[in-house]
Amino acid sequence: MIISARYDYVFKELFRNPTVLRYFISDILGIPQHKIRTVRLRNTFLRKRFLWQKLGILDVAIELNDNTVINIELQVKIYDSWDKRQLFYLSKLFTEDLMAGQDYSRLKKCVGISILNFNLSSRKRYHSIYRLKDQDGNELSDIIELHVIELKKKLTGQGEVDNWIRFFNANTEEDLNMIKTNNPGIAEAINELRRLNLSNPLRLMYEAHLKKIRDERAWKIHVWKSAMSKGTAKGKTEGRIEGRVEGRVEGKIEGKIEGKIEGRVEGKADDILDLLGLCGNVPEALRVQISSEKDEAKLRQWLRLAARSQSVEEFQEKSSSLKQ
Repeated sequence: MIISARYDYVFKELFRNPTVLRYFISDILGIPQHKIRTVRLRNTFLRKRFLWQKLGILDVAIELNDNTVINIELQVKIYDSWDKRQLFYLSKLFTEDLMAGQDYSRLKKCVGISILNFNLSSRKRYHSIYRLKDQDGNELSDIIELHVIELKKKLTGQGEVDNWIRFFNANTEEDLNMIKTNNPGIAEAINELRRLNLSNPLRLMYEAHLKKIRDERAWKIHVWKSAMSKGTAKGKTEGRIEGRVEGRVEGKIEGKIEGKIEGRVEGKADDILDLLGLCGNVPEALRVQISSEKDEAKLRQWLRLAARSQSVEEFQEKSSSLKQ
């Protein structure tokens, strides 16, 4: 097991390497290397014009020599309204440098690159590019562009984007050795990741990070079990659970859990999906199967199994062997 490139600290350190940064941008955006003469890391805190506005914090913000501004963001967990959140950050990035009275021609092209450790859609495409277009596909402007890379989807090619995805998905030294490429940027990223894995303090930080994730999951399961034991005996019961977990290896992370237990069948299906969501991404087919199940006894079995499973795959394997 190695410290993953998906770990927040490692992710940011990788993109401090100019070779990794230049080749990643070139491969994802399709910009030839000779057109990227210089890259400059920007302040990752987006400015607030008023006290009541929301502060935007970006993972990695870059500015190219042609003034194009790029935000590279890694999102490990899925959140409600992720699309709105991403557009909020991109919009602030687009407008933050335009001062009062300045001409709109000073606005810079803004590109967002979102690396998602979950499936945003059920489509097979794992690198999607979004721009401003009309219903016939005619482009209004390329000044706003969003690239979404979904790490959990099945790869179908051997291109550079595919190899970057393989790199971010690597969990072992064997996974890194399986990446066959002549790309100097990916080779440098692999070497940088190996160097970072030699750091004892970093490994201690990573172990603390993993422990926090495990503890948080155990706490959430305990809360859900307590709620289930009190809530579903007499028809429809509504409950709300709010939790906030603070503390991170660097900075703070806030999470909010909201759940409603409505009725005997609907409530159990929702609880199963919530518990599985703590283990990872829930495939759409499995989500539909659980949501449409009307047999309360089977749902009760699935709920107990979801609470004991360490992964979605383990739940699928064990649930298929249950008596029908």
